[in-house]
Amino acid sequence: MNSEPHWKKSMTDVFAGMEIFLEEGDYEKTVGLPTNEIIEHWSGFVDWKGKTNQDVEMEILAKAEELIQNEGELMEGVHYILDFFKDREFKIGLASSSPMRMINGFLDKFQLRDYFETLHSGEHHEYGKPHPAVYLACAQELNTNPTECLVFEDSINGMIAGKAAKMTVVAVPEAHNIQDPRYSLADLKLTSLKEFDEEKLAKLRN
Repeated sequence: MNSEPHWKKSMTDVFAGMEIFLEEGDYEKTVGLPTNEIIEHWSGFVDWKGKTNQDVEMEILAKAEELIQNEGELMEGVHYILDFFKDREFKIGLASSSPMRMINGFLDKFQLRDYFETLHSGEHHEYGKPHPAVYLACAQELNTNPTECLVFEDSINGMIAGKAAKMTVVAVPEAHNIQDPRYSLADLKLTSLKEFDEEKLAKLRN
């Protein structure tokens, strides 16, 4: 699911309520980080108007959850790629920076839960993406060597986390980020999940 626009809007709305206005590029600095780390980052630059980091985090989470439930849409090709690997009897796990309550919410909204053998949230680890902890925990739960794992990521921090975990990473950036040279770190870059096929899988395996 492409939840990033909803996270951005929720941050924008909550920050605006405190008369904090960030530039467009500022939001890109924290894409893919857990919410608590995002708030920790900005707390060093802005005044929360008497609120604590936790207050601001809870406001952003509540707003993002509302937006995702009401307006959220799946990234193009999600069902395609999940069926692709399910049909080939791959073990499938989900490793996300989002809180578990949001993970559960959108899995239920889009009826995707049955695809996954394990779910992991960055909130359960001391460090979120780009640290590899959430990916390593997911691999351990799947009883799989990290070097045998294939990761699909849409953010820079997520891609770095996958590579740091010594996993093979397929990057599927948002359209406005597709030319970002940092995505060259990925083992494969796609414009859509639907571009992935048996030939690309074979190349990555080799």
